[in-house]
Amino acid sequence: MSLINKMLQDLDARGGQPGHAASAPEIRPVPAPERAFPWLRVALIAGLVAVLGGSGYMAWRLKSAAPSAPAEEVPLDLSKAAPPAPAPAPAPVLREAPVQPAPAEPVEPVAAAPVPEPVQAEPPKPAPKRDVAAVKRDVAKAKPAPAALEPKPAAGRVETTPQRAENGYRRALASLEDGRVTEAIEHLQAALRADPRHDAARQTLVGLLIEAKRPEEAMRQLGAALALDARQPAMAMLLARLQLERGSPGIDTLMRTLPFAAGNGEYHAFLAGALQREERHREAVEQYRQALGTAPRNGVWWMGMGISLQAEKRTPEAIVAFQKARDSGSLTPELQAFVERKLKQFAQ
Repeated sequence: MSLINKMLQDLDARGGQPGHAASAPEIRPVPAPERAFPWLRVALIAGLVAVLGGSGYMAWRLKSAAPSAPAEEVPLDLSKAAPPAPAPAPAPVLREAPVQPAPAEPVEPVAAAPVPEPVQAEPPKPAPKRDVAAVKRDVAKAKPAPAALEPKPAAGRVETTPQRAENGYRRALASLEDGRVTEAIEHLQAALRADPRHDAARQTLVGLLIEAKRPEEAMRQLGAALALDARQPAMAMLLARLQLERGSPGIDTLMRTLPFAAGNGEYHAFLAGALQREERHREAVEQYRQALGTAPRNGVWWMGMGISLQAEKRTPEAIVAFQKARDSGSLTPELQAFVERKLKQFAQ
């Protein structure tokens, strides 16, 4: 309704009228004259009648008496009459027709000369519908090349680092079940690249590398594991064993993890054997003592302690250690014979 009101206000301002006159573009709208009797015209005619006399009056009467027939034009001699002041040419008058309310249709303005008409703003057109294929094509153009995308899991979810490592470990186990050792090693290496702290993957990889006669790679994996976390006695013992086989004492490796091996008899006994090999017997005796505190009837550890005590010239203590080893009942026949010879030597 506000748009219709604006159009009506424009029409009022321009003096236009709706209806039949709107179809005549050559007629310019002017303000509508008042509906009053044309006194100016009557005064002019009266003056002419007074000058011309009766003849003019009779002609006027005849013209008024016969409106249906065209009246003859009577020549008037206006030379004797004073010319009246020229009147402005009357503008054509437009008859107002009663305006009927038309709420359903907007009122069109009267076509006037070069005055621009208000233009109703067109409502925004809805965007044309696009099919699904066109949308997919646009999305594909906006995406980077497939080579720049990171691989995603088949389930459509992005794997976290631990999940990627665990999945690699499981793929390695599946490859091992099928006997594909090389493929399993590759999966384990990928799992450790994703999560270097995946202990199960590390231990499995080290075992496979040792079985595949690749000890250098196994040692690198063990060293990397201990660098991340030295609290792994089993890893330290395995690395030290590989180092011992290649001429390195491995004692440094064991000593770094020793603070985290308290109460581990196997660890203390292994370190004692490494120290004994380097003729560090006093330290070896101490490590054997800690090991035997966890397993007092371990004949092998008693035997090892007796050897280091004998090297330290602590003969009475050595004899006691060899006797405990003999009486443990846990020695193999070869070791049992070795202990018996030692005791006979001390008895001589």
